[in-house]
Amino acid sequence: MEVLLLSQSRYSEWWRRSTVYQVYPKSFNDTTGSGTGDIRGLTAKLHYLQELGIDIVWLQPVYVSPQHDNGYDVADYENINPDFGTMEDFDELVGELHKRGMKLMTDIVVNHTSTEHEWFKQAVSGRDNPYRDYYIWRDPAPGGGLPNNWQSKFGGPAWQLDDASGQYYLTLFDKTQADLNWENPQVRQAVNEMMLFWARKGVDGFRMDVINLISKDQRFPDDDGSVPPGDGRKFYTDGPRVHEYIRGMYEEVFGRYEMVTVGEMSSTTLEHCIRYSNPEEREFSMTFNFHHLKVDYKGGQKWELMPYDFEALKRLFTQWQTGMQHGGGWNALFFNNHDQPRALSRFTDDDLYRAESAKLLATTLHGMQGTPYVYQGEEIGMPNPKWNNIDEFRDIESLNMYRILQAQGKSPETALSILQERSRDNSRTPMQWDESPNAGFTTGTPWLKVDERYPDINVQKELEQPDSILHHYRKLIALRKEHAVFTEGVFSRLDEAHPEVFAYSRTGEGETLIVVSNFSSKDITFRFRDAEWTGLNSAGKSKLLVSNTAADPVLTQELQLSPYASYMWLIGN
Repeated sequence: MEVLLLSQSRYSEWWRRSTVYQVYPKSFNDTTGSGTGDIRGLTAKLHYLQELGIDIVWLQPVYVSPQHDNGYDVADYENINPDFGTMEDFDELVGELHKRGMKLMTDIVVNHTSTEHEWFKQAVSGRDNPYRDYYIWRDPAPGGGLPNNWQSKFGGPAWQLDDASGQYYLTLFDKTQADLNWENPQVRQAVNEMMLFWARKGVDGFRMDVINLISKDQRFPDDDGSVPPGDGRKFYTDGPRVHEYIRGMYEEVFGRYEMVTVGEMSSTTLEHCIRYSNPEEREFSMTFNFHHLKVDYKGGQKWELMPYDFEALKRLFTQWQTGMQHGGGWNALFFNNHDQPRALSRFTDDDLYRAESAKLLATTLHGMQGTPYVYQGEEIGMPNPKWNNIDEFRDIESLNMYRILQAQGKSPETALSILQERSRDNSRTPMQWDESPNAGFTTGTPWLKVDERYPDINVQKELEQPDSILHHYRKLIALRKEHAVFTEGVFSRLDEAHPEVFAYSRTGEGETLIVVSNFSSKDITFRFRDAEWTGLNSAGKSKLLVSNTAADPVLTQELQLSPYASYMWLIGN
């Protein structure tokens, strides 16, 4: 009966009841001893992901690349980087996933290419080359120098000079990542043909990297700073033709192959994300937004530290839950990914209350509406590693910012302390499988350091403990498939700006889900407001679904919550 209800609802798409597991291949599992993970390493661990309950595996870029930005600088879209294996290895992965009833989502990076891509090599060979217009070129400013004052997201100007022609080309990220010119219909056709290549190979979906940046304001004006941060992003974020371009991809590729798609949206708005993910718009299945992961940015700046704003975190989750639901959009739910420090270290306690904290974050997130994403290592409570010196970092953004922060007057010690908190390398350390050397990730020298706490934090230990973080994730993933309220329930916040507690309900047809989480290291008393409690009482009997403490509390109007306690109840007749 429950399956019938879902199939008849507007939430019937299968991926709305699914859970995605994000694999950073370079750090997942190495089968060759090279120190770098590979495709066969993922294939060897599919049984682990299947037992976790994963439906979709998101594989990050394994294309040919010089690896200046760990694969997001693509030099050949239709061939596999030998560091990761072969096309035969990729085909085997697709086949093994499908045998298990699982699906593969791959990364598509088409805001820019590597400057080592053949398209760009042709483009710089002369102004009259047909590929010249595949990229964005501008003459120097009238007085000489940069075409405008836009800044790269990795630091420094967003323009690079081509000495041979005297023109500048746009690079919104690393200087070796040249932005594609989506105004050119040949670029759009080439991108569609590339995606069709992977669709025909059996890929089930795409994650589209910074896809809302592909349409630029063709005036390319200076940013006057009237809208912070004044780095030019207002002229290329959710740009004038972006929805047109995405609908074109849907018509040519996504819709034809019934693909699951997620758009990574940089500095976006709720209104745009509703459009991007509303099925009637025929664009994406869902979207990533990052507003909730900027609540510890001082003055909105990533490299300025401050304690995170808990009320802002709750407010943003609430706005996106209610806004997307009312507008017919769909959220991709996540606390962690390859570009973010570990949420465990960022928002909770990764030491004394590590297990409780990891379970709290999982419970809080998985109870919301949207498709949850689990980033590798999150399910075993991997924290940020302990960084000792700058030589341990590999991330190009972090190394750039280490120099920039010192140029701004910060000491090397201060610059290092900021990287320890903010670097993308925090989430990229090798997966911790067991307590053997290098955490079982490789028999060689790992490309990035392994966190020294791996003998205590690894998959094998988690599997052996019945109340582990890993088993907690399994339970949450299974519950999403069992109860329609996880997919359809209407979100309502219940904590009334409580300084330590995030509480919310999800109300569906005959069922109500309640989640209460104490985000502090203190013992807390939390009381539901009278009107809300009356409504909850009238909904029926309550059953505890998930607990992260030894206690199995009954749902009452007043709750006693131990440090980082988190509970989920189901109410129904």
